[in-house]
Amino acid sequence: MLSETEAVLRLILATLLGGALGFERELRDKPAGLRTHMLVAEGAALFMVGSMLLAQDFSQPVAGGLIDPSRIGSTIVTGVGFLGGGMILRARDRVYGLTTAAGIWVAAAIGMLVGAGYYLVAVAGTLLGIVTIVLVRRAEERIGAAKESAQRPLGHATDD
Repeated sequence: MLSETEAVLRLILATLLGGALGFERELRDKPAGLRTHMLVAEGAALFMVGSMLLAQDFSQPVAGGLIDPSRIGSTIVTGVGFLGGGMILRARDRVYGLTTAAGIWVAAAIGMLVGAGYYLVAVAGTLLGIVTIVLVRRAEERIGAAKESAQRPLGHATDD
């Protein structure tokens, strides 16, 4: 049985993990940074914990009135998709905000997992999200630099 104390601890952990994911976005001055990721993870955990508390307190198996907590969880995905869609912008031939939108989506999933009590999976998801955002960005920058140098004409002077 989920106690209210355990529920509050889940909210705190979800908020902290969302913050860990949003920290890099904040450092890069992205529109959805630390606070946004923290609030999305906390909000998802609130919905998940709330649905679990409702299910345990108001489900009546004898009367056929079982409450399915996953139904509320599925609406989180829809709502966060709408929020993430607002982060994506197109300017000329470039699309901006996809990584930020994906980070918001991951923060919601982390909040849902913590809210449901799957701490190890949530921490692993947070770490994988951070690795993806930070290390893969560095790899993308190196690939971009390699492409740029491969496109220079032979004999072209550089600033090296």
